[in-house]
Amino acid sequence: MKVLVIGGGAREHALCRSLSLDPDVTALHCAPGNAGIAEVAELHPVDQLDGAAVAALAGELGADLVVVGPEAPLVAGVADAVRAAGIPAFGPSQEAAQLEGSKAFAKDVMAGAGVPTARSYVCTTPEEIDEALDAFGAPYVVKDDGLAAGKGVVVTTDVDEARAHALACDRVVIEEFLDGPEVSLFAVTDGTTVIPLQPAQDFKRALDGDEGPNTGGMGAYSPLPWADPKLVEEVLATVLQPTVNELRRRGTPFSGLLYAGLAITGRGIRVIEFNARFGDPETQVVLARLQTPLAGLLLHSARGTLADQAPLVWRDEAAVTVVVASHNYPGTPRTGDPIEGLAEVAEKDAPHAYVLHAGTKRDGDAVVSAGGRVLSVTATGSDLTEARERAYAAVGRIRLDGAQHRTDIAEKAARG
Repeated sequence: MKVLVIGGGAREHALCRSLSLDPDVTALHCAPGNAGIAEVAELHPVDQLDGAAVAALAGELGADLVVVGPEAPLVAGVADAVRAAGIPAFGPSQEAAQLEGSKAFAKDVMAGAGVPTARSYVCTTPEEIDEALDAFGAPYVVKDDGLAAGKGVVVTTDVDEARAHALACDRVVIEEFLDGPEVSLFAVTDGTTVIPLQPAQDFKRALDGDEGPNTGGMGAYSPLPWADPKLVEEVLATVLQPTVNELRRRGTPFSGLLYAGLAITGRGIRVIEFNARFGDPETQVVLARLQTPLAGLLLHSARGTLADQAPLVWRDEAAVTVVVASHNYPGTPRTGDPIEGLAEVAEKDAPHAYVLHAGTKRDGDAVVSAGGRVLSVTATGSDLTEARERAYAAVGRIRLDGAQHRTDIAEKAARG
């Protein structure tokens, strides 16, 4: 099978790494990719938001499957363009991707499907914003209705900060605050059958102790030793399958990766948000634990034959990923700094720990930073304690001027 992956972040590197280990994959391509992905896949320049260009590239390469990684190409209809060219694509249609592209659309689908979620108001005027903030009180949860690369949400006790964020959005969803730990659960679906993956937890705040500004994610771990063993079963029955059924009923079937961001509240499970693609950095730990070859699973989704997929097999190991971010992230990051120590990690820590590239590029013989989140250092171990030790040992070998990372990823869960 020849596979083309669209995107260039750590999520796509994780996907490419898993696909490169799949014996059924005979050729692996990525567009546009990054310096790390270049080690396992052939890179191609492409405008990843241009469906016609992506479909043309897939045709030239003779791709049997196109995997669309990020949300922006999905919301732009890239998977539709690939399918229109007669090539199987893993990823929802433009219409179904509105589940992530519009918070208001997602709330409407959840209402139709009877999926438990936070009470909310969709606001477009200053008056509506003030009424909603007043109705819920602090802490305030304010979400940009559209895509914002994981940074469109403000949770604050400061009403002025909440109002300022709301006024900066064209359309905004203001909702009640959900208490309790958060869980990310991915599911692969073909629009009818839904196969859940293993749950993970990510860390959104920039600093240790969940302090500092919101980010795209500073680390993640899986499994969740503290979670109810029936969690996946319950979320499949009450959230994932009803959502997929509702979208099919509306004539906008959802095929691809359905990502449920959940809060485990005192009143039960509530959906915080849906995403229409693999989450970053949770993908890094979930795929580290998946033993079933990835290509066949994604192809079944793309072809609508997921009912034929054998039950997934998972490794007993735990996995932890720690994000190394550039100076000033999540503000405007400094880029162009050389990254050292990558060969050292490959030599001393493999196969238990490895580096997945996010914002990197080649500059002559050097690999340099090219984004806010630069690397995802991922490790597996017999338990979370061992996986943490291995991940942080590998992080310690990496040298990037001004870099920052959290030191407490999975710490509490490892302690039990």
